[in-house]
Amino acid sequence: MILCFDGGNSRLKWGLADASGWLEQGALEWQELAALPARLAAWGRPERALLASVAGPEAEAALQALLPGLDLEPVRSTGAAAGVRNSYLQPGTLGVDRWCALIGARSLESRPCLVVSAGTATTIDSLDGEGVFLGGLILPGLDMMQAALARGTARLPLAAGRHQVHPRETGDAIRSGCLEAQAGAVERAYRRLPGAASCFLAGGAGPALAPLLSLPLRSEPYLVLEGVRQLASSAP
Repeated sequence: MILCFDGGNSRLKWGLADASGWLEQGALEWQELAALPARLAAWGRPERALLASVAGPEAEAALQALLPGLDLEPVRSTGAAAGVRNSYLQPGTLGVDRWCALIGARSLESRPCLVVSAGTATTIDSLDGEGVFLGGLILPGLDMMQAALARGTARLPLAAGRHQVHPRETGDAIRSGCLEAQAGAVERAYRRLPGAASCFLAGGAGPALAPLLSLPLRSEPYLVLEGVRQLASSAP
């Protein structure tokens, strides 16, 4: 049994898998981390535990402290793994969450695809039909975009607006503008892929973004974990 972790900026996702596939998956806010041991207790001790994290050393140390005696293996971005080739100029500098999401996508789809994670930041990565990561985009996430408008202007509020085609209220205008900017970046990147490409969507803002996207869409909230599992299987 393998225990996989995806440590994001705001949440920790986890999954237990054996040779047949996933046994259980879940997500916790970092401030809820103390609940994790009880969630895992019923399954017994895993043979391996792998962590792909962008949350920083303090979060990783807190996770390790909750799981004494379990050796957390850090996942790193490399030049190639599990059927994906990393074309970043310096492969090791690619965010490990993006790397694992690409590997997860490749394990689920052999066609060209776009891998979108709409979280604290929005990342939009392109993968060709041969498993080559072509490159990608990083945008401020939806909430970060809205917060930047509130911080950087004297009169625009940090308001909870709704998406509207023709907004007639400032909160709606802000929300709609930020969502349309995110959707436009995704659709422009998608149009650069050849043929019948697909699009994977993950991240907390994914449900808000999905209705605006006019392309073949597949929601995979645990895509990074799938990549971690594939790496564990390919590198005993």
